[in-house]
Amino acid sequence: MEIHTDQQYHALPTEPTEPAEPVAEVGGVDHLLVFSMVSLLCLGAVMVFSATVAADSETLAFNTRAMFRHLAHIGFGLVLLLVAMRLPLEWVQAHARSILLVMLLMLALLFLPGVGREVNGSLRWYDFGGLSVQPSEYMKVAALIYFADYLARKKDDLHLFKVGIVYVGVVVGVIGLLLLMQPDFGTTAVLAATVAGMMFLAGVRFSHFLVSVSVTAVLMTLLMWMEPYRVERLLSYRDPWADPFGSGFQLTQALIAIGRGEWFGTGLGSSIQKLFYLPHAGNDFLIAVIGEELGSVAIFTVIGLFALILWRAFVIARRAIDLGHRFAAFLAQGVGLLLCIQASVHIAVNTGLVPTKGLTLPLMSYGGNSILATMLALGLLLGVDRQCRPEPRRCP
Repeated sequence: MEIHTDQQYHALPTEPTEPAEPVAEVGGVDHLLVFSMVSLLCLGAVMVFSATVAADSETLAFNTRAMFRHLAHIGFGLVLLLVAMRLPLEWVQAHARSILLVMLLMLALLFLPGVGREVNGSLRWYDFGGLSVQPSEYMKVAALIYFADYLARKKDDLHLFKVGIVYVGVVVGVIGLLLLMQPDFGTTAVLAATVAGMMFLAGVRFSHFLVSVSVTAVLMTLLMWMEPYRVERLLSYRDPWADPFGSGFQLTQALIAIGRGEWFGTGLGSSIQKLFYLPHAGNDFLIAVIGEELGSVAIFTVIGLFALILWRAFVIARRAIDLGHRFAAFLAQGVGLLLCIQASVHIAVNTGLVPTKGLTLPLMSYGGNSILATMLALGLLLGVDRQCRPEPRRCP
């Protein structure tokens, strides 16, 4: 077979190949995927309780409300996962464009006067009688479904610049514009990186891929320099200790927490930084609390569990393409990429590898919308696993 030098190889073969690696099962699902998901949920619940139980500054009472809310979110998330797991993939693909349009509408309606709720300068939530809905979290899942459908339909034309890059860039640009107006730079960056990964694995021309990544990187850099608070974060990232009680406060406190924990931690519940030093200890900086109380070994364990999710997602995708289900394969890859990219950014922010940006740690951080959207995505992945299994061989 002739291979062009400017065209990326197909990570997913276009024709069925030899049977993929056998998948260990528990009740018809990949048990390693379920193990990693449950492990992250359990560890996250324990650490959210530890990070949010600090005494209230006025009443000196222990705060257990966040813990019970987090457990409720997990419970609702499991129900959502089971529902998504049983959705026919044909139905999901048939409604891919409608799902994206609904989420675009929900993002746009936030900006109508009196509709969206603003918190700390960000307009990201609907408030339904105490129930807050953050559309940007669900937009990530809607985008995965849409682009999985697009790649499946246009698989044979992705070598064309218009099909493989331009159209995708326009759709991502529209989504990104609505997210940046909130503003939500972190979700925009994670979504763009996930879609780029999906395009790369789908087999767009490598030269086209490099051009699109370069243009996106330039645009992201310009956007960072257009907002004073982002410039301040970027400058503090270069040397957070220059202003440890100002612009560098969050990063320095996170680094102190991880440094205190060393390899094996100071002990569960014994974090000092969570006691009003480390902002958003239960969500944006949860990995720092994990590092302080359980040590760097625990951080590497979390990384390993997310890597396990990515590996199993790719195994499931390979089996789906072997059976001829391109949409299912691209969707499985997208879910694995999304979770691992967001987890990587969260950990990188906490360890000072990238500028400070508020992003939750999937499956672990406190936040109902984050938990529900993540469980929805994993439900779709498990649905691919269930519905893309070869028929069992029967004895003649």
